[in-house]
Amino acid sequence: MIDIRKSLLQEINLKHLIARDIKLYIKRDDLLHSEISGNKWRKLKYNVELCLVKKKNGLLTFGGAYSNHLLATAAACNLFGLKSIGIVRGEELNENSNSTLFRCQELGMELVFVSRAEYQLKNEKEYQDEILANNPSFQLVPEGGANYYGVIGCQEIMKEVPNEVDHIFVSQGTATTSCGVLLSLKEKQKLHVVPALKGFDSIGEVNGLLSRTGIDKGLTDSLIKQIVVHDGCHFGGYGKYTNELLTFIQDFFQETKLKLDPIYTGKTMFGMLKELEKDCYNGQSILFIHTGGLQGVEGIEKKSGIKLFED
Repeated sequence: MIDIRKSLLQEINLKHLIARDIKLYIKRDDLLHSEISGNKWRKLKYNVELCLVKKKNGLLTFGGAYSNHLLATAAACNLFGLKSIGIVRGEELNENSNSTLFRCQELGMELVFVSRAEYQLKNEKEYQDEILANNPSFQLVPEGGANYYGVIGCQEIMKEVPNEVDHIFVSQGTATTSCGVLLSLKEKQKLHVVPALKGFDSIGEVNGLLSRTGIDKGLTDSLIKQIVVHDGCHFGGYGKYTNELLTFIQDFFQETKLKLDPIYTGKTMFGMLKELEKDCYNGQSILFIHTGGLQGVEGIEKKSGIKLFED
């Protein structure tokens, strides 16, 4: 099935960091699975287990046209013999609109396309109750796996890191991974989050998700003090990118042979290396959590004319 041992802890030797005695480690969650990679599996793991325990037929979830989460859900359900339903934002779309949606259907996911206005109701209890009433044999998973089970799954990431690290950097979408990692931190460690969305309220989202998962408010307030938000690396917003970012990803691959994507991990690595230029990081140890999600890169390469991973 999914072998956690594939998620290696890899030390990356960048000359400008070595000169300042900065140790950089990468948690290679991108190696877990080709389609259920990185934090996607972490967020789905216990949702899948709950579905199996409750003897539900499958998972029902939400996502956009290029959603890594939709693809990961379809692949996970296919792997575990479950059915899947994806509520997709954009009523003008269909299963042949792009390779992501085509692959979801190929893996057995039933795709339901709804208007953007209706999609905005996805977190409303009344709307969810109506969907479940029509699909009683399915377990509902919020967009991006943003629930208690997703947070607990992401909490396991740090338990697999044997090295002592001072700072942890992670991409932020729904804040589920951030919450899981945050719950695993030691007192003096700092969690650096890099939102992929423009204007994303990182602290508010973390606060809200931890609250919904039943975490004590006093503990939440204490944990949030360990978060550092880097909100200037979105390159225009979710799904946006520039030639500067693409060139950075290309150069980083040439130096390290590590693949990053322009939606999440590329932006986070770019922001992290900018942050590490500060003298306060001299002699510190850094962990970068690679959250996977390389699907869609071919389309970006074709549109931009920039080949990201040529040897």
